[in-house]
Formats: sequence, C-alpha cells, structure tokens
Amino acid sequence: MRQGARSDAADLGILGPGILGRSLAQWAAECGLEVRLLGKDLEHATRGCMDIEERWARAAAKGRMSAEARAAAQARLRPQAFGPDPLQNLDILLEAIPEDLERKAAVLAMAGSWAPGRLAILTGTSSLPVSALAERAGLQGRLLGFHLFVPVPRMPLVELVVPGDVADERVQRAAGLAERLGKRVIRVRDQPGFAAARMALAQGLEAMRLLETGAASAEDLDALMTLGYGHPVGPLELSDRVGLDLRLRIADGLHAATGESRFRAPGLLREKVARGEVGLRAGRGFFDWDASGRRK
Repeated sequence: MRQGARSDAADLGILGPGILGRSLAQWAAECGLEVRLLGKDLEHATRGCMDIEERWARAAAKGRMSAEARAAAQARLRPQAFGPDPLQNLDILLEAIPEDLERKAAVLAMAGSWAPGRLAILTGTSSLPVSALAERAGLQGRLLGFHLFVPVPRMPLVELVVPGDVADERVQRAAGLAERLGKRVIRVRDQPGFAAARMALAQGLEAMRLLETGAASAEDLDALMTLGYGHPVGPLELSDRVGLDLRLRIADGLHAATGESRFRAPGLLREKVARGEVGLRAGRGFFDWDASGRRK
C-alpha cells in the first residue's frame, strides 16, 4: 500500500472509504485505474484500503485472483487524507459519503473550492437531487450524479444523472469512467430518487407494510418475488443489504419531496432503525446475518 502525498496524477479520487467507496476503489484498481481513496484523515483512508487488501488476499487464497493481478491492483490504490493537495492531479473525483444533503454539500463545496475547474466532480448519491446538491455546494454546471450499485464488482450498470446545466464534455468524461469500469450507462432525469431508488424503495416499503400487517413472513414475502417473479433477491433482504437506516432516510426524503403516500415509511421500519436493527452490517434487520454477510 502506498501512503503519503505525492504529485503524480491519478485517474480517480474517491471521497469516503465507506461501503460504496471501498467497493468502487477495489473494482477501479482491478480495472487498471490509479485510485486515491480519501478519508477524513490518513488513518481513516488507510483502514479502508486495508479492508480492500483483505478482500484481495481472500480472493487470492481461493484462487479467484492471481498473485500478479493482486500486486498490480495494490500498487494502483493509495490512501490519502481529504484536502487540497490530493485533488490537484486527479481526473475525476467521486463523493461517496452517507446520504445526507448538508454533509454532502459541505464536502463537495470544499472540493470545488480546492480543485481546478477542469476536475470532473461526481456524487454517488442514490436519491438526492443532483441540482440541489450542486446549488448548495456552489457547483452549478460541474456536478453529475454517478449512482453505482453495491457490490460494485458484481453490478454491471451505473445510473448517470445529468442536470441540464452540465456541459457535454463533462458528461462524456463520466461516461468514459463508466466504460473503463465495465458498466452500462443508464442516463436518467434529475429528480428525487432518480429512477432505480424510486422503483426499489416502493417495492421494499410495500413488502414492509405487508409484513407489518401479518400478510406473510419475511421469508415468504421475499420468495414471492424471487420464485414468483425471478428477482435475484427479495425486497426485504435487499433492504437489509442496503441498510434500513439508509432506506429510511431515502423514504423520508422522497416523501417530503413528492408528498406521495407510497414513499411514507412504515412504523416497522422506524422501529427497527430505532433499535439499531439496520440490516446486514448490524447482524440483524428483517433477517439475521453472520459476520461473513450470510443469512443465518
């Protein structure tokens, strides 16, 4: 792992070593991109890189990754503290911090003030209107939405959200990143929830309401969608994997923005979040999970 500030260029900076940031950094390095994973300080970023390197070690031990590929990917990944210096020789910066408008706007505003005007700036939000983020951050005409799906290595598309004031050159650079990552681009209109989050959330919330009324068990409700409709995962398991706290924030945001009752969060979801039962990362949500991320 390479540490410390250097002046050489990097293809991609990822702001936030959380679930999305780590997943993207792993895949981008495997795809041949030079990656800077940026944390609130160097220790924060380094912990994220260590988690990625542990995944590569497990993949190599199971024969899914050669020693050469592992070494090459490690050499492309570098942790750094978020600040002006790491932004100077980047091609693209993607913000990947939690879904909170004010927090995202604050860090994006800092990035915009520090970064050269040529830097393409993307937000990884899955539901917040990109134009609203851009206005709060002073990035009108510069900010695009780049909604990836986790785990990034396995999910083959990106939802590209383009506000009307963004120049085609910036759109093409974002599309070029998607191509290098091997992702199909789905371009959507900028609105609360875009398209994917609105569809997935509506189904997930309806499944929660059915569970709340005792219509069927969580296992059976999910089976109706996996076995009946061929979905790879049911709406309740998907909610656990996404995080029930994130689902709740998105639901509250969409309900406030649209006033539509289908986005009103059921009481069961609020109760689980209040108890800390937020899904896979907590070990309990609508299902119980072990430390390896498998349902018990």
